[in-house]
Amino acid sequence: MLTTVAISNYRSLRNVVIPLQNLNVVTGANGSGKSSFYRALRLLGDTAQGRVVPSLAREGGLQSTLWAGPESIARSVRRQEHAVEGTRRDHPVNLRLGFASDDLGYLIDLGLPKPTSSAFALDPEIKRECVWHGPVLRPAAMLIDRQGPLVRIRGEDGNWNIMVKNLAPFDSVMTHVADPRSAPETLFLRESIRAWRFYDHFRTDVDAPARLSHIGTRTPILGNDGADIAAAIETIREIGDQEALVAAISDPFPESQLSTINSSGRFTLLMKQHGLLRPLEATELSDGTLRYLLWIAALLTPRPPALMVLNEPETSLHPDLLAPLGRLIARAAEKSQVIVVTHAAQLIAVLLECGCNSITLEKSFGETKVAGLSKELDIPVWHWPSR
Repeated sequence: MLTTVAISNYRSLRNVVIPLQNLNVVTGANGSGKSSFYRALRLLGDTAQGRVVPSLAREGGLQSTLWAGPESIARSVRRQEHAVEGTRRDHPVNLRLGFASDDLGYLIDLGLPKPTSSAFALDPEIKRECVWHGPVLRPAAMLIDRQGPLVRIRGEDGNWNIMVKNLAPFDSVMTHVADPRSAPETLFLRESIRAWRFYDHFRTDVDAPARLSHIGTRTPILGNDGADIAAAIETIREIGDQEALVAAISDPFPESQLSTINSSGRFTLLMKQHGLLRPLEATELSDGTLRYLLWIAALLTPRPPALMVLNEPETSLHPDLLAPLGRLIARAAEKSQVIVVTHAAQLIAVLLECGCNSITLEKSFGETKVAGLSKELDIPVWHWPSR
């Protein structure tokens, strides 16, 4: 389970260190940085796939995603209402992401390349990566240290061994230094991150993949587009928690049932609702009903991941569905760590009743902060190593 997430210089997140528990809800006013926090987590997940540089490119490049304010904001300036002026930069440009758990921690530091005539002169470079044991980065706990092209690994005798001398600046240790013999911790960490799941705005329009029939195979993990919802529901019925499936449906829709039609291998989702003479196909369901069923298929997965991140799951849902959704999320948190990014007050209230860790973001002088965190008491210990 992740205990800490740290983000530096990504959009409005100039420097945040956030403590996490098993069930977490991230909320705040519009523009407070919730979407930036979600995107930063996705970037961390992309490191294990070797996609962090292309992912930054899709967001407009490193220059577009960097914190746009001054390197530091003096306390005296914060107390005033006039505009903040730029100051002389004391540190190199960087975008840093990291997390820690009770077992292993990881961070990545991206920066600008040296001036070159290459056609890829604007590509960000990975300047440093670290993997360590335990919740806090300490020199004695460091297992892997990448500085520029050089990668060192600590041996069983405690001494450093050079494993790679010329790692490309766009390649991560996650994908190129994950050997089961010399770097088993990196391999374990990479596979753990690859299992993270992100769900963001299921489509439910008239042409949504979830409304159509598809070839069905065993589907323990719902796809991001929801196209395999019928197969996912049938998989839960066969190898998952059938009682939880029935409870999740009957919570907002008493006496309703889900079933599937298998026509020459093509699966179609059906929903029998109380009072109707025939079941409705997915093409006939309302947007809110279909989206709630998609959340059932995602959250009752027979293969729960280590981490599941949900971005605004309340979208298109009727207020009557928010309490059942909250209870469904809480059930999923019994088997996975869950982070919910939302501004739906009713959903937040249900999650608070379930004992979630509430994280409220607020913005001051363009910078996102975590409301109520005292630097001395509440903010987890975190160290960014120098380059």
